[in-house]
Amino acid sequence: MPNLLQNPWRGQGLALDAPMPLDSADGVARLLAQCPAHVPTPLRDVPALAGDLGVARLVLKDERARMGLGSFKALGAAHAIAREAAATGAQDWGRALSGRVYVTASAGNHGLSVAAGARLFGARAVIYLAETVPAAFANRLAAKGAEVVRAGASYEESMDAAEAAAETQGWTLLSDSSWRGYTELPLRVMEGYLQLAEEAASQIGPAPSHILLQAGVGGLAAAVAAHARRVWGDGPQVIVVEPDAAPALIESIRAGAMVDTRGPASCMGRLDCKTASLIALNGLARDADLFLTITEDEARRGAAELAARGLATTPSGGAGVAALIAGLDLPPQAQVLAFLTEGPEGG
Repeated sequence: MPNLLQNPWRGQGLALDAPMPLDSADGVARLLAQCPAHVPTPLRDVPALAGDLGVARLVLKDERARMGLGSFKALGAAHAIAREAAATGAQDWGRALSGRVYVTASAGNHGLSVAAGARLFGARAVIYLAETVPAAFANRLAAKGAEVVRAGASYEESMDAAEAAAETQGWTLLSDSSWRGYTELPLRVMEGYLQLAEEAASQIGPAPSHILLQAGVGGLAAAVAAHARRVWGDGPQVIVVEPDAAPALIESIRAGAMVDTRGPASCMGRLDCKTASLIALNGLARDADLFLTITEDEARRGAAELAARGLATTPSGGAGVAALIAGLDLPPQAQVLAFLTEGPEGG
C-alpha cells in the first residue's frame, strides 16, 4: 500500500524563491510545427485494466515513441535548445549554435534530448552519467553524437561533475532540475513538457477526476499539474508518485521547505533523484493534492502488469499506474489519467 501525504500547501504554495512552472503550450507548439519529426503521441484507453483496478476509466498518455527518442524527455531539453537557436536569428538552423557546448547529467532520457537538440542545431553535447546508469543508455547517447563521461556513484554526483565542467570549460549547463540562481533554462525544459499535457487534454474528452504523475526531480509532474489547473481548474485530484528510495518531493512538502533526501539506488532509475527541482517543488506545492511513495517491488509489479497487457515500459515509466495497482484507493467512479513516460530498457 503506498505511503500517502495530503498536501497542506495546496492552493497557496510555499512561496519559494523561484518562478512558478509555465502553464501554456502555445510557444512549444509553434516551434514543434517546424519539426518534421513531431507527431502527437496516442492516448490509450485501457478498459480491462480499469475494471480490474476498480475505476470507471483509465487512460494512458503513451510517450514511449515520442519523436523517435522513446521518452517524454524528447520535448524538454531539445525545446530549450531550439529556443536558443531561434533567438540567434540564423537562417541555417543546422549551424545556429555552432561552437556551443551543452553539458548535463542524466539518468538517460534527458541526456538523449540534449544530444538530439545539440546535434540538430550544430552544437556539441557532453553528458555525465553516474556509474549506475545502464550501458544501454550510454550507447544510445553516443549514437546521437554525444560525448559520454562517467562520473560518480549517483545522479547527484554526476550533476556536480557536469556543473564543474560547465564552469571550468565555459560550457552551457542544461539541467532538467533547478536550484536557487539556476532557473532560466530548466524553466524552458519544463515548458517543453506542456506539449504532452496539451495533447492529453485535447484527446481525453471529459475531464479526468484523478491524474497520476510519477516524479524524479518533478519537472514533468509540475508542468502537467500546472496545465491541468489552467484547463480544468480545481476539479482533478493531482497525485504525485515517487520512489520510497528517493522521496524528495514528499519530504519537502512534509517539511514545508526544500529537503535533500538519502536512500539506496532505486530500480526506478529515471526517478531516482534525491533532491527536487526548485521550480517543480514551487509549482507542485500549489497544484498537487496528494504525494505518495511506492516501493521497489510495487514498481516492478506495476511494470510487469503493464507488460502483460501489451504496454511494456520500465518501473520508472509506469510508476504512476503502479501506485494504482499497488492499492491506491480511488472511488469506483474515478476517471484516471496516467502516463507511460518511456519505453522498455533497450527499446
